[in-house]
Amino acid sequence: MTAETGRWIRNFVDGVFVEPDEDRGFDKVDPATGLVFARVHEADSSLVDRAVAGARRALDEGWARTPVRERAALLRRAADRIEERFEEFVAAEIADTGKPVTQARELDVARAVANFRSFADVVAAAGQESFLTDLAGGRQALNYAVRKPLGVVAVIVPWNLPLLLLTWKVAPALACGNAIVVKPSEETPATATLLAEVLAEVGLPAGAYNVVHGFGGDSAGEYLTSHPGIDGVTFTGSSATGSHVMKTVAPRVRPVSFELGGKNAAIVFDDVDLDEALTGLTKSVFTNTGQVCLCTERVYVQRSVFADIADGLAERARHLRLDRPTDERTTTGPLISQQHRNKVLGYFELAEQAGAKVLTGGGIPQLGPELAGGSWIEPTLWTGLTNADRAVREEIFGPVAALIPFDTEAEAIALANDTDYGLAASVWTNDLRRGHRVAQAMNVGMAWVNTWFLRDLRSPFGGVGLSGIGREGGASSLHFYTEPTNVCVQL
Repeated sequence: MTAETGRWIRNFVDGVFVEPDEDRGFDKVDPATGLVFARVHEADSSLVDRAVAGARRALDEGWARTPVRERAALLRRAADRIEERFEEFVAAEIADTGKPVTQARELDVARAVANFRSFADVVAAAGQESFLTDLAGGRQALNYAVRKPLGVVAVIVPWNLPLLLLTWKVAPALACGNAIVVKPSEETPATATLLAEVLAEVGLPAGAYNVVHGFGGDSAGEYLTSHPGIDGVTFTGSSATGSHVMKTVAPRVRPVSFELGGKNAAIVFDDVDLDEALTGLTKSVFTNTGQVCLCTERVYVQRSVFADIADGLAERARHLRLDRPTDERTTTGPLISQQHRNKVLGYFELAEQAGAKVLTGGGIPQLGPELAGGSWIEPTLWTGLTNADRAVREEIFGPVAALIPFDTEAEAIALANDTDYGLAASVWTNDLRRGHRVAQAMNVGMAWVNTWFLRDLRSPFGGVGLSGIGREGGASSLHFYTEPTNVCVQL
């Protein structure tokens, strides 16, 4: 059983890979070179029907009633098997995204392993609420909650961290006894399909994990989210797409968990350790070529250290290495596609029109003939913009940030919170009290102090405003992927 036949990436439905229909395929392009490396079988509505039906059958035939210890053991076997096939996943992640091999190894695939193990631990240790209620006459009643699987869950994941975010959703959903239909991004189909092989190898019942490939509207995404057999939708992606998905599921009142866009701020105070702040900001602005929902696109710097931060960050950006993803020295890969690069370049033009000063970058790098067809772009920093400019207000999702000075703590908080988004923020200061105070004042789901992207997988993850609805991670994930039934017994 293999995910690919020749150069086809196939759908996985009800425990088997589906032979592709030659008339329903689309090209998968390597973002680093612009060359086609595979054809992807686009699922039609009947195939989505089969996937949902297979998921329902897996639930009915016993997967939903599998004891917690057995589900946790299966997740641990999946983690072990991913480790055994580690380099296959690394290669698939690179082919999908063009990201550097070091990141694929150290972040994406390593976190996939951690996701399965973490949620195996969480579900194995989860308890249930219970309450004793005093009644008249000295009697009591016992109330306790029983959590049951949500059912058939649609899992829709984006292209930026496709394996990491897929397993972040799949692991807790399976831990809770749900059956899943995954729609990966059309840009990154490989790792979700490879995971189907692993889950089948470790004994997941047929139908409990399905993969359907395609696009959004009038394709697999719409067929899935509008399907009457879906009991809930978890989605990571753009705010606009999340709004559309919400409208689609609203008539059936299905629960949703959305982690959407961000226009994240960093606040740098003048008492900061400059080297520590520059190291952190380099990561938060440029990791994964800025294509992380948590990346920083707005950097507010106290005026007395503004020049030091601006010059230092620009110098570090100039030393990032854009090269072949398989080169161990490469730090920065391409954008996901030419279409996305055109979007980012459009914001470069908007910033220039608004009077931005380009500290570094601002264009397309020349990397030689091998990479000339890829979706490469220069890491870019601006000064001279304000919160009124579109390049500071709208999510760009590229290796770019605007640096803006401030004078007082209150001004910094106001500037950082002046956004329709609310996903993440970081605060850089050596004043511990101020760090706590400012982090708590951020209107976001997650705030870091003197670090970025440091995660405990048991903690809640999500945003406010245009950045999403709900939380996942630890017990928050278990709450979304289950439905409680309260049982009241008069004693």
